[in-house]
Amino acid sequence: MADQMRAHVATLLRGIDRYNPEHLPALERYIEVQAKENTYDLEANLAVLKLYQFNPNYYQISVASLILLKALTNLPHTDFVLCKCLLEQANLEEEPVQRIMLLSDLLETCKFKEFWIEVQDYMDTISGITGFEDSIRKFICHVVGITYQTIERSLLQELLGGISDAQLKQWMTKYGWKEGGDQVYIANQEDNIKTKNITEKIEFEHVAGIMAMSK
Repeated sequence: MADQMRAHVATLLRGIDRYNPEHLPALERYIEVQAKENTYDLEANLAVLKLYQFNPNYYQISVASLILLKALTNLPHTDFVLCKCLLEQANLEEEPVQRIMLLSDLLETCKFKEFWIEVQDYMDTISGITGFEDSIRKFICHVVGITYQTIERSLLQELLGGISDAQLKQWMTKYGWKEGGDQVYIANQEDNIKTKNITEKIEFEHVAGIMAMSK
């Protein structure tokens, strides 16, 4: 259904029609489908927030919250910031938007243990977003991959939300991480550093004055 709706929504967002509030019901339904079918369309989601900005009476906090939560699933991209900037200050101070802002801050500052604690209060909402937790784990694995060479197995499980041994093995396999006792070997960060040869070309006339002064 998401693929079919994507084509329809693309036509709604062409030209001046993208600012037609009569399209909101279809766009809002599309966002719900994205959540259920684990798809993502940033352009459509931004268009909805823009329509809310132009037409405050149409604002739906439940839809805006869903858009923000979907944006979190696309970290480390800056989608959440783009979406947040289209909301009025008053909207940002409402619940559950304010709590979602907290979740974003915890992820951006890599406070992953605290994130999993806070997110427990939103399990009813998050349960309707297919793949939400795994998308967050994917982001955490990205951070771990560029930060650690080795990490304690138990710590990695905590960072990923207290997952089981079987789930941990699946993530390790996905990223090619190796296990050794109570340690998980991520990567040699030196291998990730790309060297670059720098060649400087200095013409004689550029240094002739300096050479003359040194005599």
